[in-house]
Amino acid sequence: MKLWDKIFKRKKVAQEEYTEDNWNEASTLRREDVNMNDEAQREKYVRSCLEQIEEASKEMDELTAEYSMVTSYLTDMEEVEALPQEEKKLIAERAEKVVNLLGEQKRFQKSASRMSDQDYKRMERIQEEMPEGYEKVKECEEYHELVKNDLVRLSGERHAYYYRKNELRALIENTRGIAVIAMIATVTACVILLILQVSLELNVKIGYLLTAGFGALSLTFLYVKHTDAIKELKRLELAINKLILLQNRVKIRYVNNTNLLDYYYIKFNIESSTQLKELWDLFIVEREERAKIEKANEELDFYSGGLLTLLGRYHIKDPSIWIHQAEALLDNKEMVEIRHDLIVRRQKLRKQMEYNKGIADMAHAEVKDLVVAYPKYAQEILGIVSEY
Repeated sequence: MKLWDKIFKRKKVAQEEYTEDNWNEASTLRREDVNMNDEAQREKYVRSCLEQIEEASKEMDELTAEYSMVTSYLTDMEEVEALPQEEKKLIAERAEKVVNLLGEQKRFQKSASRMSDQDYKRMERIQEEMPEGYEKVKECEEYHELVKNDLVRLSGERHAYYYRKNELRALIENTRGIAVIAMIATVTACVILLILQVSLELNVKIGYLLTAGFGALSLTFLYVKHTDAIKELKRLELAINKLILLQNRVKIRYVNNTNLLDYYYIKFNIESSTQLKELWDLFIVEREERAKIEKANEELDFYSGGLLTLLGRYHIKDPSIWIHQAEALLDNKEMVEIRHDLIVRRQKLRKQMEYNKGIADMAHAEVKDLVVAYPKYAQEILGIVSEY
């Protein structure tokens, strides 16, 4: 990997060999197009030349600084390559550690994080309460379902009891009504038999017996039914009262359990124990990965510091750059490639510097020539020059 491109990246500018024709093309104005006797045109042309000098000078300052820097790195490379084999071996050992740790660091950075920083920090705050916290939430949820089912069952039993209560009340009312009807029917039958006996002198003894027997049996049956219904209604009312008391106790448990479960959900910022378990499992793995990253970073700092100290002993001007190109300390091909890149870069910088110097020199010469060619405007031109 060519790290020099990242460190010394500059905007690439197409360069051309400087000639007088180039100068005329680069200038916004040409002397032959300017009426030197016109003050405005003359001033504009002179300022154009001076601005070219100013721009080229600024560019030269930047190019010179970078040229010195590239030269310094080439010098450092020569210093490193000129070291004795024992020193090179020692440097290579530390460089290998740095390379391996940088590779490990990149691998960690490329691996997708299993959980967001927000979730990780949240789990980190409650890790002292885990996994007991998960067990509590799970137990609370299970009890919540159990109590909820009990409430549903008790509600169903209560509705069944109320339905049976209405049935018994209807039965009691019906037995009373049927008993009255049976008595009236018995009395009516006796009256009819009496009328038949008196008016037609018929023998109705069997009729009396049948009527009396039917009335007695009917009333007895209705009485038993009525009495049983009343007894069952009393037992049912007692059962309903007990069921209501039990239902109230279960409701209290349900409300308390619901409040506790809501508290757990707010405390752990979750919606279920399943979600908490998933977050905890992810946190365990993520914590191990982050611990490895932290350890790798600490080791990288340690070995990088050792490499910098070692290189500093050998008068390397900028040891820090070798941390990011430690491969070159191990592989000569990489070193050759970096040197080639630096040489190419320095050549381009030199070419660009020559180009800007040519522009500045030509512009400077043009201003001097104007002073000579137009002596009557010399003071005016020199006054404009003094502003720059």
